[in-house]
Amino acid sequence: MLHKTRGIVFKTTDYGETSVIVQVFTEKFGLQSYIINGVKKTKAKISRNMLQPLHLLDMVVYHKNTGSVQRVAELKNSPAFQTIPYDVIKSSLAIFLNEVLYKAVRQQAADENLFGFVFNAIEWLDHQSVGLANFHLLFLIQLTRYLGFYPDQNPGFTADYFDMKNGVFTRYKPEGLSYLSPPHTQNFYRLLSCSFENMHLLRLTNDDRRYYIQKLLEYYTLHIEGFGNIRSHEVLEEVLG
Repeated sequence: MLHKTRGIVFKTTDYGETSVIVQVFTEKFGLQSYIINGVKKTKAKISRNMLQPLHLLDMVVYHKNTGSVQRVAELKNSPAFQTIPYDVIKSSLAIFLNEVLYKAVRQQAADENLFGFVFNAIEWLDHQSVGLANFHLLFLIQLTRYLGFYPDQNPGFTADYFDMKNGVFTRYKPEGLSYLSPPHTQNFYRLLSCSFENMHLLRLTNDDRRYYIQKLLEYYTLHIEGFGNIRSHEVLEEVLG
């Protein structure tokens, strides 16, 4: 049976001489794998360039509730990116966020709220021209809301520490090493209150951003079993300075 769904490309793997298997986070079916034949041919209807990380899709697919590899009847980039593939900062952001999403999003079931957040955030990134230095930090924080470990904001700005293991702000230093301390706690709390539209108002140094990205990845590791190491952030840090 044919179904229409939007999708977000997570990973594309070569399969045979001319085919690929592409993992797509779909609006209707969650994370699915699709085999697409002939993408490497010169006149392919669906080309490999259409299946780059985080490209946004309109799809018509065959779907069976077997957990097996599915097939695609029709596919197009919609909306087609205008800037992400051609802007080194945006493309580096996309590669980094794609690696995080690939390791964090695993459900083979519809999650329209999570899908909508990721789809809209990537579309926003493609259209935005300035003020992107904090985008990846805010994206990672907001993503935790849909993954189930968004920080509890009480007691908020009066707290001296953020306990990453328990996801709470606290006035007392947590045991172990997984926490934020002043002044990082207060800036992290400010990040929780930001939107993509006003995040540029939060002034952070490049060293601050490096610190927060390391701590946010640690936060993900604490709350997602088997999350593992993320390597693309090193390239992103170089690009962002």
